[in-house]
Amino acid sequence: MMLRAALAAALLLASPARAETDAASVAAEAAEMLEQAGFALLEADGARDRVEALTQTVRAYEEGLLALREGIRQAALREQTILAVFEAERDRLARLLGVLQSIEGAPAPLLLMHPEGPLGTARSGMILSEITPAVAEEARTLRAQLQDLATLRALQDTALGQLSGALDRAQEARTQLSQAIADRRMLPDNFIRDETAMAELLQSVDSLDGLAEALTADPADPAPDLPDFADARGALPLPVLGTLLRSFEESDAAGVARPGLVYATGPRALVTSPWPSSVRYAGPLLDYGNVIILEPQAGYLLVLAGLGTLYVTPGTLVPSGGPLGLMPGDPGPDSEELIVAATQGGGAGLTETLYIEMRDTGAPVDPATWFTETGRD
Repeated sequence: MMLRAALAAALLLASPARAETDAASVAAEAAEMLEQAGFALLEADGARDRVEALTQTVRAYEEGLLALREGIRQAALREQTILAVFEAERDRLARLLGVLQSIEGAPAPLLLMHPEGPLGTARSGMILSEITPAVAEEARTLRAQLQDLATLRALQDTALGQLSGALDRAQEARTQLSQAIADRRMLPDNFIRDETAMAELLQSVDSLDGLAEALTADPADPAPDLPDFADARGALPLPVLGTLLRSFEESDAAGVARPGLVYATGPRALVTSPWPSSVRYAGPLLDYGNVIILEPQAGYLLVLAGLGTLYVTPGTLVPSGGPLGLMPGDPGPDSEELIVAATQGGGAGLTETLYIEMRDTGAPVDPATWFTETGRD
């Protein structure tokens, strides 16, 4: 009965699983971010600059949603790891328990006797005394893993509920932002759109390079009081939340290398201006989808391609952090799709791509040198 008592005591007294897994910590932080975004959405109605308030709210929701998805992903991967360990150890543990049970089934007097006499009996006792702590430790580990498993499954259920509600509120914030921009849309006095000239320019170009070169050759009138863009190298925020897919001049699957960065983003992700700029072009272009070309300073162009909804028009001035548009796509996958995406890695669910190109006096340069971070996992 000694071994059975030891095993039972280990199962009852084993230390619980760690109080908070990494996944739970990430999910808790994400929930806090989403709660703060919800408060910001409620306060946006009374904000003096409603567009600015809603822009910050949408970005806060996106950051919270990305963090929450990461928590779900970590929980799913941790669960898979635990289950894989259980499966791999199942046969070994079953054999061990079988041996122990057979030993315990023997009458106590027989356990005290050994064919080799007192020396053999002493050796068997030493073996049993070494086995018992090992079994107890395995029981503790098993108990901790089972508790981890229950915690992770509860975490996923809770997080998916939060995610569903947050997706709806984020979409509501985007809708309100679109309406606020439509209500406020006005052109500064010192910028006038020449739609005829732009149409003629588009007809004369057959590539993104051609349009960028034409705009570089005909810079916009300088905007007043804009800071020196050259000093911003290495300090710009990324215009979208996402993951870097391809670096500058990195070839894609077809072997095509482009002089820019390609980012995977979420559907309907908000795209913002990283620097106060004039909008030189905003609209569809060839097979690039909707394209926005910003001129932060004469001689520099920032090209953003692949957008869906556009918030700006050519000739407007946008502030740093100002909303430019939304990525295309449907932002609301169901719970089953989210769980599948969670187990496929951090980039799953980032179904849209934004192309970013920087030009200095007409020549493409590596945009990564201008941003504070690249977004590479």
